[in-house]
Amino acid sequence: MTTTVFLVRHGSHDRLGKVLCGRMDGVGLSEQGRREAVALAEHLRREQLTAIYASPLARTLETARPIAEAAGLEPMIEDDLLEIDFGEWTGRSFESLQDDPTWRWWNTRRAVARPPGGEGASEVQARLQRWLDRARALHPGERIAAVTHSDVIKALAASVLGFSLDRHDRLEVSPGSISVLAAGDWGLKLLSLNEGVR
Repeated sequence: MTTTVFLVRHGSHDRLGKVLCGRMDGVGLSEQGRREAVALAEHLRREQLTAIYASPLARTLETARPIAEAAGLEPMIEDDLLEIDFGEWTGRSFESLQDDPTWRWWNTRRAVARPPGGEGASEVQARLQRWLDRARALHPGERIAAVTHSDVIKALAASVLGFSLDRHDRLEVSPGSISVLAAGDWGLKLLSLNEGVR
């Protein structure tokens, strides 16, 4: 039986595009992000979701709550949906990272590179596959949502499409967007990527 997974990127926040937030605590949604969360809830209301999973970070939980409320569900926290662990880069401005050769290596050789003190791409893909396997077992034939992060969705999309994460910059996953994945005994299929919701 096919499980349909709506991969939701959290809504916008005030540090977006300025700071590599990673797993920083206390990064909540901006006013725009709250509007995006409401729009996501309205859009997903018709999908008859049976479960909502979310990364434990503030911005994902704030995005998940209206979606869950619209579906009459409680969001379930899932550590395997966490943002990539960026280690020593967490909380740094993107501007301050531009001259760091390790940062450039990460962005051109992501399949093999690793943030200092952080997590490699293959580890991210492994934990996402672990979560997908559990989700399929718990929700056969159902439609579920997972509220997570851009690089996490990109890592999963690259895995499904069978291409290297060195090409991650060819994928766009905007704040407040939805990507849809089908999962069954036959494997995984990416049905859509970066659907805008207004």
